[in-house]
Amino acid sequence: MKTNSGFTLLEVLIAMVVLSVGLLGLAAVQATSLKNNQSAYFRSQATQLAYDMTDRMRTNKLGDYNNKAGTTDDCKTNTCTPAQMAGYDLKQWNDELAKQLPSGEGVVCIDDTPPDGTSKTAHACLGIGKAYAVKIWWDDDRDGAANQKFVMSFQL
Repeated sequence: MKTNSGFTLLEVLIAMVVLSVGLLGLAAVQATSLKNNQSAYFRSQATQLAYDMTDRMRTNKLGDYNNKAGTTDDCKTNTCTPAQMAGYDLKQWNDELAKQLPSGEGVVCIDDTPPDGTSKTAHACLGIGKAYAVKIWWDDDRDGAANQKFVMSFQL
């Protein structure tokens, strides 16, 4: 009888290569899944923060929120005017954006074309129309540029 030496070893080597390629593919699928899960989490946070700002605005209907910067007035312990409360709300909201979203920033403005704008400084708010737009940007892939945007428009 003639024996084939090394044939089984070759089969094991091929099986190991096929298994390692499969495991690398599985790792890539899991990494993509984690990235997409994190992206969905950030979008959920942006949605919740946008609703938070709209609730603040509905509570303080006399405040001027149109394209304003936040102020450091302490309206928790002091009595504030509606304008001061609007500044306080915007400051608190922007602090939460920066804390919960990577490079998170946002603006509230009156705009009849809400989806435009690329950042807080280039928000493209026209100041015309009847609806407010809450625009939020964040850096989803953490490359240094705010590449994701969430926009919600509503009327008071």
